[in-house]
Amino acid sequence: MPTSRYVRWGVFLALALMASACSSLLPKSRNESPTFQSFDDARQAIEGLVPMKSDLETLSSLGIDPVKQPNTLILSYPDIVRRFAPGNVLSKADLEPGIVTCLNARDACRGWEINVARISKVRTGGFWSDFFNFRRHTVSTGWRFNALLLMVDGVVVYRSWGGQPAVFEAEDSRNPLGPLQDIGPAVVGR
Repeated sequence: MPTSRYVRWGVFLALALMASACSSLLPKSRNESPTFQSFDDARQAIEGLVPMKSDLETLSSLGIDPVKQPNTLILSYPDIVRRFAPGNVLSKADLEPGIVTCLNARDACRGWEINVARISKVRTGGFWSDFFNFRRHTVSTGWRFNALLLMVDGVVVYRSWGGQPAVFEAEDSRNPLGPLQDIGPAVVGR
């Protein structure tokens, strides 16, 4: 009988999975920057830009291009004014010269906010406790980098960078009722 053959194979597969109970069956994810391989690569690229000299060609040769580098925000003049306009706390004299040059250039001023990261998320622990949502342990490692470039007529007038050179985040969630844990609020709400 063909049905009994499928049942036997199904039982065999279920037993093999239960016997393995291995963490290799748990999900993994990776978020990568296509341009920079490390935090230091990104930092060196931004620090290598020379204000008042580096231009769009220099940026492109370093792989810094909003079209090629995802998660790059192109800032208009009003965006830059909102970030740097002198107010009650700071005057124009308190701002970096490149920022003042950009603000004075008005519509000729553009900015790029670059956000790049390389984050790996790995779930560890037992497959069955994770699968049935009794316990999930996720470890995230990697780095995050951000930079701000201001340009006037295609020439960099200001650059700055920051970020997290080392990311380590561990999340451990426990649900004593496993797959039934989320049913409670649905039933109570009726």
